Amino acid sequence: MQISQLLRGKNPEVATIDGAESVRTALAVLAEKGIGALVVSPDGRRIEGIVSERDVARELHARGASLLTDPVSSVMTADVHTCPPEARVDDLARTMTDARVRHVPVTVDGALVGIVSIGDVVKARLDELEEERRQLVEYIQTP
Repeated sequence: MQISQLLRGKNPEVATIDGAESVRTALAVLAEKGIGALVVSPDGRRIEGIVSERDVARELHARGASLLTDPVSSVMTADVHTCPPEARVDDLARTMTDARVRHVPVTVDGALVGIVSIGDVVKARLDELEEERRQLVEYIQTP
């Protein structure tokens, strides 16, 4: 399965935030949308970084509560793993596992077109396994 197929079943909106916004604002957006990461982008297309709950938690531990008024750019991960829509879900799963990342923006010619979470990858893989199981049962039960 390709990432493009996975994206078809998702909301096409990608939650972004400007790097100048406060960490407190980022946390509010994460909570409001019930998501774990925001793409840091000034225009919703160009990726400057990604900020996750994990990024904030680690920095909060290191720097304390004053972090909440700092800009998102001070806690974001600037080296963002991305993938094209043609990438295979299995390959992305390996990348996410090896790089220990939970969210990967999808890009076309450098522009943001979607985002995939580890939960999306796991669900896609479970759906594939269920379909394989169904086909095997059908094959075995067919006279």
